[in-house]
Amino acid sequence: MAASTDAAVLVALGSDGDLTVLRLAAQEAAGHGRPLHVLHTFDWHAAFTAETVAAPRDQAENLITRAAQLAHEIESGLTIRGEIVESATLPTLIRRSETAFLLAVGDSGMAGSGECVPAETIAVQLAGRAGCPLLVVRREPPPSGPVLVGVDCSPSSELALEWAFECAARRCAPLLALRVAEPDEDTDVVTDQLAEMLARHTARRTDVPTERRVLRGDPGEMLVDASRSAQVALVAARGDEPGRGMLGSVAQSMLYHSPAPVIVVRGLAEAPLTGPDARPRRDQRP
Repeated sequence: MAASTDAAVLVALGSDGDLTVLRLAAQEAAGHGRPLHVLHTFDWHAAFTAETVAAPRDQAENLITRAAQLAHEIESGLTIRGEIVESATLPTLIRRSETAFLLAVGDSGMAGSGECVPAETIAVQLAGRAGCPLLVVRREPPPSGPVLVGVDCSPSSELALEWAFECAARRCAPLLALRVAEPDEDTDVVTDQLAEMLARHTARRTDVPTERRVLRGDPGEMLVDASRSAQVALVAARGDEPGRGMLGSVAQSMLYHSPAPVIVVRGLAEAPLTGPDARPRRDQRP
């Protein structure tokens, strides 16, 4: 199954603190030539505990209005839809992700917290269960470094690499492809495999400067370390079983510890990456 050519970039907003997520989601939507769908889930049970029942609903409507205005300021030609859904957040986002092109959420303060991240955190659950690629946005802006992608030569990492080339092209940024060799793998063989994998994409995306690295060590740690200088990092949800409702250890490490925004490529990643109005942007950030 693939998302339709007019599938939207879906951004989940819970509060004013998520407007950073909106900014990056709007840039993604414009870069891919997609509409932007801003969604807020509303909890009536919480509303009844407020000072007035009407106040939380008014705040939600005000959040959606301000979000739409901000998105128009960021990308004036963007088609924007705002929606308030009276439902629980996680099941709503999982359901809506099945028809979305990309889902963007905040990281709930995971990056740099140094604490154990609860498995029920929204971003963690979505990374393992969403029906489309997931963009997890950090609170701190990233540097203007390369687009980083972790690959292991599996079919799912091939999809992650395809997305990474598109991300780099739209940002006019270099691409860094990182492969961590297993202890029993020959470095020269792995290097040749990575070169062949990249060659399948560089022939089509000659506009993207590409660097490849083969390292040894813990894959998660190596990628997290490399992501410190990246403007965005991409990784497949799970190398060997991309359709499984789980998250691989490398993707978990990136999700929990990478200081850069992370795109977990999963679900409907086979969808066309670029709509009819997509355009590269030299000023675009991840």
